Amino acid sequence: DAAGGQSQAGDAAASGAAAGGQTQGAAPSYGPMMVDGAPLPGVMLSADGSVAMLQFQFTVQQTSLPKSVTDSVIAAIDTVEQNGSGITALPSDSLTGKPAIGSTEAVGVAVAAVVLLMTLGSVVAAGLPLLSALLGVGISVGAAFAFSKFIPMTDITPVLALMVGLAVGIDYSLFIVNRQRRMMLDQGLSAREAASRSVGTAGSAVFFAGLTVIIALCGMLVIGIAFLSAMALVAAVTVFVNVLISLTLLPALLGLIGERIVSAKARAKNAASSKKSHGFAYRWARGVVKARWLVVIGVVAVLGAAAIPVAKMEMGIPSGATANLDTAVRQSYDAISDGFGEGYNGPLLLVAEPDSASGAITAEGLYKLVQGLQGQEGVALVSPMGINKTGDIGIISVIPTTGPTDAATRTLVQELRAPDSAVAKENHVTIGVTGFTAINIDMSSKLADVFPTYILIIVILSVIILLLVFRSIIVPIKATVGFLLSVLATFGITTAVYQWGWLHSMFGFDTGGPLLSFMPIMVTGILYGLAMDYQVFLVSSMRESYVHGHKGTDSVIHGYEQSSRVVVAAAVIMVSVFAGFIFAPDIMIKQIGFALAAGILIDAFIIRMTLVPAVMAIFGDSAWRLPKRLDRMLPNLDVEGDKLIAQLNAKEQAAQANPVQGRERI
Repeated sequence: DAAGGQSQAGDAAASGAAAGGQTQGAAPSYGPMMVDGAPLPGVMLSADGSVAMLQFQFTVQQTSLPKSVTDSVIAAIDTVEQNGSGITALPSDSLTGKPAIGSTEAVGVAVAAVVLLMTLGSVVAAGLPLLSALLGVGISVGAAFAFSKFIPMTDITPVLALMVGLAVGIDYSLFIVNRQRRMMLDQGLSAREAASRSVGTAGSAVFFAGLTVIIALCGMLVIGIAFLSAMALVAAVTVFVNVLISLTLLPALLGLIGERIVSAKARAKNAASSKKSHGFAYRWARGVVKARWLVVIGVVAVLGAAAIPVAKMEMGIPSGATANLDTAVRQSYDAISDGFGEGYNGPLLLVAEPDSASGAITAEGLYKLVQGLQGQEGVALVSPMGINKTGDIGIISVIPTTGPTDAATRTLVQELRAPDSAVAKENHVTIGVTGFTAINIDMSSKLADVFPTYILIIVILSVIILLLVFRSIIVPIKATVGFLLSVLATFGITTAVYQWGWLHSMFGFDTGGPLLSFMPIMVTGILYGLAMDYQVFLVSSMRESYVHGHKGTDSVIHGYEQSSRVVVAAAVIMVSVFAGFIFAPDIMIKQIGFALAAGILIDAFIIRMTLVPAVMAIFGDSAWRLPKRLDRMLPNLDVEGDKLIAQLNAKEQAAQANPVQGRERI
């Protein structure tokens, strides 16, 4: 397999019994396979003859390689096994395609359908969010596949679009449909009027929530990594399409369905429930408010403990070492490691250039450089690959003693690149290091460096947006601190599971390893948008209760009771959709699905449903205060459509006071 002219060691490995008795990290003895006294090009044989490794290059870069080519190589490998040769042929990680979209997503969709049916009370109402989400996902994922012909994308890009599209598509439609049904049941509005008002109120919040997610995703473009930018753009477009469908197609469908959106059974159930005492949401909120200080201390302690593993979080690109033991990729990785050393799974490509304009790379100089590199700590094997015609570039292959995701390999790359390297100075050259392993190390390092800055941008954005929405100092600070707690706890739990291997069998993998390097930034951006979504729907309900006369803790409890049902339903749907990807075959998809599911679970149920009412109760009415000077400076964002409802109510009251004038106006 080749990318940019680089040979990836271990494109195909033949494996029998593994060689034993070697020291971890040490390079075993091996050599070229000999046929009739001559070495067979590209084939290495382990010392005991149990493992042979075939390396070859394609004529184009891997990103431009048609799938039919790799399929033909895999078919040739299968033929070797089937012709009675007695050889087990195993393709390596670089040759094996990653499964993209499979059947695991159906589990999340099925759970979402059940939750929708329980929340909305009718098949018709429950079907609308599913229909809207599936249509949005179909358009977005289809477009991603179409544009992949022109824009390089990783296999995980359409999977991320599917993951995010299903979750936000169902949730956004749920908020609007639920608001329409509540207006019909509680206020006696017609289906058409309720649909219009729900788009003007919940629809505004959906637009705000979608815009927040899009901004957070597009913020990744400044990182400057092409494939990550493509992933962010595809995910952002997916969110945009789902918002557009929720605000256009969904209202049209609501108009077509009319009064059938609320079944007779739902009307009867609503009439009966209005006569009952307060439900679980009221009792939960009252209990949280009563023990608010204990709740705050407990939540901070629990999430703080969950966040501890973040201090040991390692990021990288998962290699064959983290694949499941029963996969060809893992068996190939282990066979290469046992027969030749782990470093053969992640070779480095060195580029040597003269350190002066008058210098040149000669065969003798390249040989001397190879000898110097061979004595470098952490190097198993150095092989010269050639000098260009002008003599100003020499290419060398370096096999580390450690694997591609090992910390020692990262240290070796840094030492080889060091401008004051003794080997480079002695040979009067500058050394550059490239190859898949080096590129992955560079990308992981860059993402780790930029992650704190990205978090800072998210924090500032969160405070500004929530300040404008709620016109309060306390609410934005509380929401931002809560989000940071949930993010840290999410990555702590993800580190414990996927890096340390806790409960690995429960989540369908065998070996822990570094976390996907772009996962923290990607997950933070998505979680931020979704967390603000829940924040707006929950806290705006508390504010509405406060404005309508409920003071102190009463406004917190009443607002919580009014909005918690739909927020809980939305969160359960989100968790179900994301959790469906945990059992996907690819470890990268597993990690992203797990982190998003855990993040929503923590943010929705521990932060929004527990910590938020406790903190709001502590501050009471002062939570809604804003300095008058700042109040005059800030624009007034009507995210929940309060002004619209006030205007409509005023018109209705005026029409009732003057029926004749009202009819003339009509």
